Amino acid sequence: MTEWALWGCLPFLTAALFTDIRWMRIPNWITLPALIGGLLLQLIINGWQGLLFSLCGSGAGFLLLLIMYFIGAVGAGDVKLFAAIGAWTGVLFSLQVIVYSVLLGAVVGWIIILYRRETGRRLRSIISRTAGFLVLRNVSPVKGREGELLRFPFMLAVFPGFICAYLYF
Repeated sequence: MTEWALWGCLPFLTAALFTDIRWMRIPNWITLPALIGGLLLQLIINGWQGLLFSLCGSGAGFLLLLIMYFIGAVGAGDVKLFAAIGAWTGVLFSLQVIVYSVLLGAVVGWIIILYRRETGRRLRSIISRTAGFLVLRNVSPVKGREGELLRFPFMLAVFPGFICAYLYF
């Protein structure tokens, strides 16, 4: 992966950050050109090997975030955005961005919970759902209700996660 791939991905991430903060969604007009741009530029610069590199990165980012989407942790725009990140940067870098983003997302989530003073209620809910799962072996207590989920723009964690992955890659 080269430096231009990282810088080429940055405008799309910036646009996704603004739309996610403003409307809690990342539209296709950001993710689709980002994906196509990453695939084409890798093909142009590195040939068929670059296209394979880009497809593998895109698939890895897409599949891992798709699992998180089915759990209810991220939205569909985040899934498509990580496919685009993988297309620009490859498997290893996109995996690092995912790890940093999840860790930073946990920090952002706890900051929001502490700010709203919901810590006790959220901890009791987590403990009761975990105990219900361990005792009953039923997944439904773990999933919880839709109203209990803490929602915030995941790009608040992805953008700094991308920067961290860049600095430590």
